[in-house]
Amino acid sequence: MNNELSTVSADEAEIRLDRWLRRRFPKLSQGQIQKWCRTGQLRVDGRRVEAGTRLKPGQAVRLPPLPPVHPTSRVTPAPPLDRATQAALEAMVLYCDEAVIALAKPAGLPVQGGAGITRHLDAWLDGLRFGAPERPRLVHRLDRETSGVMILARGPGAAAKLAQVFRSRMVKKVYWSVVWGRPEPFAGEIDLPLVRSNGSGGERVKPASQDEPKAAPARTHYRTLDTVGQRFAWLELSPLTGRTHQLRVHCAALGVPILGDALYGPREDPLGRRMREGSSLGDLPNRLHLHARRLVLPHPLGGVLELEAELPPHMQKTFHLLGFKAPPAAPPRRLDGARCDPEPGW
Repeated sequence: MNNELSTVSADEAEIRLDRWLRRRFPKLSQGQIQKWCRTGQLRVDGRRVEAGTRLKPGQAVRLPPLPPVHPTSRVTPAPPLDRATQAALEAMVLYCDEAVIALAKPAGLPVQGGAGITRHLDAWLDGLRFGAPERPRLVHRLDRETSGVMILARGPGAAAKLAQVFRSRMVKKVYWSVVWGRPEPFAGEIDLPLVRSNGSGGERVKPASQDEPKAAPARTHYRTLDTVGQRFAWLELSPLTGRTHQLRVHCAALGVPILGDALYGPREDPLGRRMREGSSLGDLPNRLHLHARRLVLPHPLGGVLELEAELPPHMQKTFHLLGFKAPPAAPPRRLDGARCDPEPGW
């Protein structure tokens, strides 16, 4: 059998060689790929390479003879979604182009599966192909009860570039929350490391000292947009790091826990009623009031993408009851030739 020669497409730019191979040949093991690299059987543009080499458009990848694939080893396509799920999924779409899909994720929808979770976004992504040969890919996450803007990549090259953008902290994130009380001062930065907690009640984190082992740096900018006396405040939160439950723990540490936060919020509201039993807080919905309002990030094909999502229904109701006036979400914009440099203070 002759060696196989494949060309890297423009959409596969910057993806690692080993990931590129496993996407094309799912049965290849990492050990086999590394062996081919060590022995020089796997080459890019005629040169020996490492498994982690980043590919460029137009490069020729030479593969050694591949073992035949048994018919029973082929991947079974996912069954089509029912009409109601497909319609709900398409209603989430804020923006779509050849490289990116942006969604307005509703509160309560898990991004990925887990113990006891059968309905989640990752299981539905085949419903967002829109004619593309592959399903879109997740490049970041939102907590189950957090609503707002989420980005999907429509190919491996876009996924690699977007993953790097999120790792390098070039994404400007703005969240809105409603909190108990009002912060003092009204604006500032929370610089408080976090560490995972082994307590009961699922995945949790807690504040840590700077020198505590395994503590991760965590920083959040915040400012107060409106208040209802001393009881409630509408905050704008901009995380500078991406730790698990960062905004929820930082708000609680500031003395203004997020409304409806069953993990980090108070057990009783100011009137002494229980909060963790699913009942409403008077007329206020007892759900997490945290919303990913805005994302600004470099587009994988150039320029800058600006996205905003409307508040979820339970936060719209709370805003109405408390008298907060939220402007409508701006239409999505892709600014060709623009840069996404960090702003002063980010």
